[in-house]
Amino acid sequence: MSIETPLDLLKLNLDEKVFVKLRGAREMTGTLQAFDTHCNIVLSNATETIYELLEGELKSNTKSSDMVFVRGDSVTLITTPSED
Repeated sequence: MSIETPLDLLKLNLDEKVFVKLRGAREMTGTLQAFDTHCNIVLSNATETIYELLEGELKSNTKSSDMVFVRGDSVTLITTPSED
């Protein structure tokens, strides 16, 4: 498969685990099921982490979902997750 556009890189990661950085101090990991040209994505077995700065300390809340749709205008980065 030749890579001609950035979205071709996403095709290589279909059915693979991805890390998604979102606006608003949020991030998600999950298995990439689908995407479109607007970077709307569908993740299965997804975990969302929301970060907040409370009383000078960084706190995080985590939510899990079997399937989630992520609107493309909130996506800032999609990559493979780190090994750690």
